[in-house]
Amino acid sequence: MQIIKLEEPFDKAQIPAGSVVLALGFFDGVHRGHQAVIETARQEARKRGVKLAIMTLTPHPSIIFQHVPPEKVTYLTSLERKLQLFARFGAEIAYVVALNSQVSKMGPQEFVDKYMVGLHAQAIVAGEDYTYGTEKIANMELLPQYAQARFAVIKVRHLKQMGQKISSTRIRTCLDHGQITQANHLLGYCYENDGVIVHGKQVGRTLGFPTINISVGQGERLPAEGIYAVKVRLLGKTVDGMASIGRNETFGSNNAPTLEINLLDFSQMVYGEHVVVQWHQYLRGQVKFPNAQALIVQLKRDEKNVRAYFAAK
Repeated sequence: MQIIKLEEPFDKAQIPAGSVVLALGFFDGVHRGHQAVIETARQEARKRGVKLAIMTLTPHPSIIFQHVPPEKVTYLTSLERKLQLFARFGAEIAYVVALNSQVSKMGPQEFVDKYMVGLHAQAIVAGEDYTYGTEKIANMELLPQYAQARFAVIKVRHLKQMGQKISSTRIRTCLDHGQITQANHLLGYCYENDGVIVHGKQVGRTLGFPTINISVGQGERLPAEGIYAVKVRLLGKTVDGMASIGRNETFGSNNAPTLEINLLDFSQMVYGEHVVVQWHQYLRGQVKFPNAQALIVQLKRDEKNVRAYFAAK
């Protein structure tokens, strides 16, 4: 997949020759609803004999339009993972548009001319609520007017589950409540976090459950505090694990939240290594135990539950 980063004002020479079908959206999470848009665009591109291109923006629109501080915004997918998913679902070209002040101030006609016609789109495919500026004047209903018969407009209806729209907001809510199974169902794949293994307080080692401490990528959204069954990719391997997101309240108050994972049947030293954590199952909430021995008893139960969960899959 060819990745092309555009920053206004961009050089037209960056745009490959040849027509495309262009899928549009922010695509945070690249969930099942987004996948329906991409698949519709892929089929249209195949029918027309042209390449499938996807255009996304960075950073999140709320930072620019609603003035949300960047450090307050978390993502379901980093830009890197989003691009990996685009490639998995068939994109041949990915356009990453820097959402700067020049882009945000564009009127709808200028945006259409530069970022749809200018990218050689034969057809535009987007979800029914896609906007390209102020919602009332730059929505999918009005796009044919701005297109001026230069490209086809294909509107994809919302994909629903249990009567509700599948959306990034809904998935974030699931994660915030530890509803990993539901989040994964809406995503169409297991939720993941990237991170680096860092030094911790090594409390788990003294309990007989050594853990790796993980610093996740900036802006990535973690699930709610609790204990989870996870798979961890590191050193070219995939290892089952028991993850804890919490504050270790058994050993003191006012601790900062941490992500620690006890890797099952794995004992290598891996400080500084990059890892990908794949979230599979929520097991229980965090509990402040009266003493270390009570915690050890529970950790043994948790390990048994994790092993049983993966053995049954």
